[in-house]
Amino acid sequence: MRQSFLPVSELAKQPYSEILGYPRATKTQIRSRVAELKKMKVDGVAFVGPMLIGKTYVLGKGYTGIVVLAKMGTKNVALKIRRTDSPRKTMDGETALLGAANGVKVGPRLIASSRNFLVMEYLDGKKILDWISSLDGKGRAAKAKSVIRKVMEDCYRLDQLGLDHGELSYISKHVIVGKTITIIDFESSSLERKVSNVTSATQALFIGSGLAKIVQRIYKVPPKQKIIKVLRSYKEDQTQASFERVLEVLGLCQKRP
Repeated sequence: MRQSFLPVSELAKQPYSEILGYPRATKTQIRSRVAELKKMKVDGVAFVGPMLIGKTYVLGKGYTGIVVLAKMGTKNVALKIRRTDSPRKTMDGETALLGAANGVKVGPRLIASSRNFLVMEYLDGKKILDWISSLDGKGRAAKAKSVIRKVMEDCYRLDQLGLDHGELSYISKHVIVGKTITIIDFESSSLERKVSNVTSATQALFIGSGLAKIVQRIYKVPPKQKIIKVLRSYKEDQTQASFERVLEVLGLCQKRP
């Protein structure tokens, strides 16, 4: 990905100001946000990525924010910009939830945050749907199983923490596969809801989705009813033993030497 970083001061100009204050902002709001970024020591932003907003490319777009590639010193980072129409008035809630996930070694690493911005580790990789779709040749089943197992282990850590991600029924959008395998986007997460990370991820990966159909072509998946039965048992008793049983049924147990 070719990267050309604009100084933060340039973000007050069109068309970049449309991203900084998406979907609409006053000149005063834009100036305030530029000052906020400078205070956070964000040095520049590169408008690259798979998504086009107006005339500008970004890494991603969600209900509460736009994610762009940024730079702090010599380090590339992911910068989440709070949308001006977001129901959340600050980034404090998402910052706390991502920090909690980081505490059990899940999610992109939190670097800094402010009222309107969240700075995270930049993950250079593919969404899990694109990654699995690209698998080919000998060894693809083993590669797929290794990545899926890591996702499931992270989901179990979140379940044990009591943090429900909230969007893992649509897991194809929420896992990046690169040098690391990382669950992303904690904007809909909660420490108050009943957790369903393992069950939601399993259903998305193995039952009735476009991603599940691709997984089923790569390696033999057990019958739907068998998966549902083991998930019901796990929901009743979210122990390490019941989680290992889920992995066993899904064919994800690591072979002992």
